[in-house]
Amino acid sequence: MSEKSQRKNCVNLYLANPRGFCAGVDRAIKMVEESLKIHGKPVYVRHEIVHNQYVVKKLREQGAIFIDELNEIPDNKHPVIFSAHGVPKSVPEEAKLKNITYFDATCPLVSKIHREVEFFAKKNFEIILIGHRNHPEVIGTMGQTNAVRMHLIENISDAKKINIKNSKSLAYVTQTTLSIDDTAEIIKILKRRFPQIVEPKKEDICYATTNRQKAVKKIAEKCDSMVIIGASNSSNSLRLVEVAKNNGCPKSILIQSNEDFNWEEVRNNENIGLSASASAPEELVSNFIDECKRRFEVKIIEDTSIKENVKFNIPNHLKKAS
Repeated sequence: MSEKSQRKNCVNLYLANPRGFCAGVDRAIKMVEESLKIHGKPVYVRHEIVHNQYVVKKLREQGAIFIDELNEIPDNKHPVIFSAHGVPKSVPEEAKLKNITYFDATCPLVSKIHREVEFFAKKNFEIILIGHRNHPEVIGTMGQTNAVRMHLIENISDAKKINIKNSKSLAYVTQTTLSIDDTAEIIKILKRRFPQIVEPKKEDICYATTNRQKAVKKIAEKCDSMVIIGASNSSNSLRLVEVAKNNGCPKSILIQSNEDFNWEEVRNNENIGLSASASAPEELVSNFIDECKRRFEVKIIEDTSIKENVKFNIPNHLKKAS
């Protein structure tokens, strides 16, 4: 074999930063782990604690049992944890009726939106929720008040068509993991159609979603291809792919891990972008980088200008196991 054929291709790997776990995801996972230490196996978890199969698999191996509904729990001897996405009010009420101990791992930034909905509902406002139908976070937020008061819109078309009888008592909230740019366009239409609409005191799209999308925007146009590590049922994962495509890198894909990746796709690409959704662990990013280094001569280029120092504590009653 000639020296030329043995030589590896050179790749610039643009590493988005920040990426991966956000504070809400980190808190939710720790709550499951600490519950297992205190209460032993099993601990039940209603729905995926976060949208990532790698995380779910690891917690399952530790003794977590993932369920869809509380009626799947055979007795009240073991606790249940509600996922980071939040739940309708009916779920903790059901747990109380069944005398099941529960811990709520809802992200505090999702809980903030729940409180906004409660506040607007008490003022007899109609409420528009901008979000994705059937996403667990949306189901949880819609379940914070009477469904008659809540209107779900998903896109610009919905914003143009929605019919509100009393626009003088109208407010909107949003899902935390939406596209910043798309949501801004939807809000612009709502404000034009309903000038008196009340907005949240603080933006509902969370800091982690915002920062990860900004980080992808900064590198997308420099890349021949962009790889997002995440899950197909994860809203923030899908949005990162969209952001990359809309900002200069049409060849952007979502993978669960490097094992799902077709390396032939990037053999002739000199510039590869890499990021991970807010529910994807850094271990998956490291595995991808290691595999990339095995195949190519890699130069890592990372912008660290966006800083994150947000931390959400787990409840005090789960800290004694630490």
